[in-house]
Amino acid sequence: MNDMLEKVEKYWDGRVDGYSEVNVAELNSYKMDIWKDLINSYKPNVNGRKLKVLDIGTGPGFFAITMASCGYDVAAVDYTDAMLHQAKKNAGIYKNCITFKQMDAHCLDFEDDTFDLIITRNLTWNLEKPELAYKDWHRVLKTGGRMLNFDANWYLHLFDDQKRCEYEQDRIQAKEHGLNDHYLCTDTTVMEEIAKNLPLSRTMRPQWDAAILLNIGFKKVTVEQDIGNRVWDKEEQVNYASTPMFMISAEK
Repeated sequence: MNDMLEKVEKYWDGRVDGYSEVNVAELNSYKMDIWKDLINSYKPNVNGRKLKVLDIGTGPGFFAITMASCGYDVAAVDYTDAMLHQAKKNAGIYKNCITFKQMDAHCLDFEDDTFDLIITRNLTWNLEKPELAYKDWHRVLKTGGRMLNFDANWYLHLFDDQKRCEYEQDRIQAKEHGLNDHYLCTDTTVMEEIAKNLPLSRTMRPQWDAAILLNIGFKKVTVEQDIGNRVWDKEEQVNYASTPMFMISAEK
């Protein structure tokens, strides 16, 4: 394990309980159906078999469980063993419908052309070599398969003065609306230090991603810039106004 991966794993090990609570709350709310409808509107069609889905960076298992509830053949991977352990607990009745594996997102231990759909949320910004990861994700997708990546410019405010002002305004707005400030509730110091050394923290996305994916060989790449308006509640929209969630859809 290299030093950066070790730091990221240690950080998420420490976040597992709190992050799992957020995911479980989503699973037990209206959000699960919203995500299900959104992902299903982009999934490729298959005939005579179950859709094969890979959730990369599953964390506490939200996407994997959501897809398993649709009756799909689901595999879920994460680098952090503690997250996988929690995901298995959260899966409940769907536990046996999901194959959980500990794996590095940069180098997946799957055969070429295995999956119809890859889904991932809030992962790529964590990656030390995101282009390498994207190449491997392309490899394990079937021809005609699709990747859906949901992410944001989470730490661009560390490098951009305008973004820093917008980030500080989010903190003020959360307080004025009487909402929980998601950044004050979390010790961000450690992750900010890690983020400073991750390439996508200082990169304007999803423009970078779209160009890289086309260069890798994805034949159709589309972007929706503010998917958070569809999947976030008011508290999240206020907290993350300066970091809108985007969705990248890429077809092989």
